[in-house]
Amino acid sequence: MATSTTFRLDMWRMHLMHDALRRELERLARVTARADGDPRHIMRTAVGWELFKSFLGIHHSAEDMALWPVMRKALAGRPDDLALLDAMEAEHAAIDPMLGAIDATLADRNSAPDVLGGLTDALAAVLRGHLKHEEDEALAVIDATLSPAQWQFLVDEHSRLGAADMPRMTAWVLDGASPEYAATMLGSVPEPVRQAYYSEWQPAYAAVDLWAPRSDA
Repeated sequence: MATSTTFRLDMWRMHLMHDALRRELERLARVTARADGDPRHIMRTAVGWELFKSFLGIHHSAEDMALWPVMRKALAGRPDDLALLDAMEAEHAAIDPMLGAIDATLADRNSAPDVLGGLTDALAAVLRGHLKHEEDEALAVIDATLSPAQWQFLVDEHSRLGAADMPRMTAWVLDGASPEYAATMLGSVPEPVRQAYYSEWQPAYAAVDLWAPRSDA
């Protein structure tokens, strides 16, 4: 979701990641609404569910380690802004148990199909609400508070946590991205990385139907 707000810091990475998460929530909703297969089997075996959990975890872990503590120190003595940070952290904390509940349902072959739909709907509502809350309120406070070096610390932590799966994560986050965001991201990386994306990473990602069930699982 693009924004017309002008920020001092380069917020495009945040919006790019949020757009990717919203895209996967839409795909997840289509999977759980399917009538031509068991959504529990699809999600239990689909690569898409594992990537969604992994990359969401990287994104939130980077914020928990490299953003909120820095912000909390800078905003000491400002109760309204600290309350916003409390809300951000509480929203993060609410999501992991929801992912766990979904995985527990997927592991239970006797669970009713409608249980999964209710759980994924709840996850989508909470995560969408968090992303909007962060965009509507937190980004402006972040932009007014952090130095470029502090913002880069978050970017670097995000990259560090995602380094082991960088090829898939890069292709995943650019899947369906706006031309503007895609050009900005690919323009920010070294030429060998950009060439690897075009010649290897994106073709390998595109060759996999992320939300198709695996017959061997």
